Amino acid sequence: MHVLVTGGTGTIGTAVVAELLTGGHTVLALARSDASAKALESAGAKVLRGALADLDVLRSGAAQSDGVISLAFGRDYASPDALARSIAEESAAVTALGEELLGSDRPFVTVSGTPWVPGRASTEADPLRTEGPVAGRARSVTAVLDLASRGVRSSAVRMPRTVHDQGHGGFAGMLTEAARRSGVAGYPGDGTQRWPAVHARDAAVLFRLALEKAPAGTSWHAVADEGDAVRDIAAVIGRRLGLPVERVPDENFGPFAPIFAMDQPASSAHTREALGWQPAHPGLLEDLENNLRP
Repeated sequence: MHVLVTGGTGTIGTAVVAELLTGGHTVLALARSDASAKALESAGAKVLRGALADLDVLRSGAAQSDGVISLAFGRDYASPDALARSIAEESAAVTALGEELLGSDRPFVTVSGTPWVPGRASTEADPLRTEGPVAGRARSVTAVLDLASRGVRSSAVRMPRTVHDQGHGGFAGMLTEAARRSGVAGYPGDGTQRWPAVHARDAAVLFRLALEKAPAGTSWHAVADEGDAVRDIAAVIGRRLGLPVERVPDENFGPFAPIFAMDQPASSAHTREALGWQPAHPGLLEDLENNLRP
């Protein structure tokens, strides 16, 4: 397939582009900057110049592709307003992409987070939550899945709170950055809450599998580690950076504080059985232990 990818230079996107090319697909990737364009061309992808807000560019890219993987999302999480702007931009983008694919039976793979279910690990059958700071993303993903009734082979790959590679990425990466700034490997809550995790290269395989064979209207969990305790994550960060490990106020984590404090394990049993997905790369704690440097 000739696949349009947005967000192709991020932690997940870089791995997805490489996985698609290795799997025999060709890639047309959105690039906002010269640096992104150069990185994508060096990886072997063709470049579509434009930003996520350039809806006509997105429609043009989708029109010339056999399928779409939508990964792009704004990086400004400094305030609730900034997060809301990123969610609105993503929503407009996936709406434009979906409209271009109507009636074509082409695959459209989007991304979301694993849901939170009190008292147990969430599964692929659980709905996304429609309240909270990222509820707008849930509504966007639901709208994409609803395109299954309009001739689009839509699917969603739900990502855990940490997508990691070489010790970087996701919520664990945010904890690491905060530790470097503050001099304390801090964690919210009592630290027993669990975050699921996956290596970026394992996640990339699942995106390819969803593109190739996921039935329309389905959701999948890219979860390798069902749930690592946040206190254990902070302990590795503290040990590797030579910093004390302490509980810190939830508000230190800004708009993500309510999410950081939740116990939110997730299962991928159905995904592994139905799509044959088998994570093969190091888990989060091992990745941090082997790659974090002071």
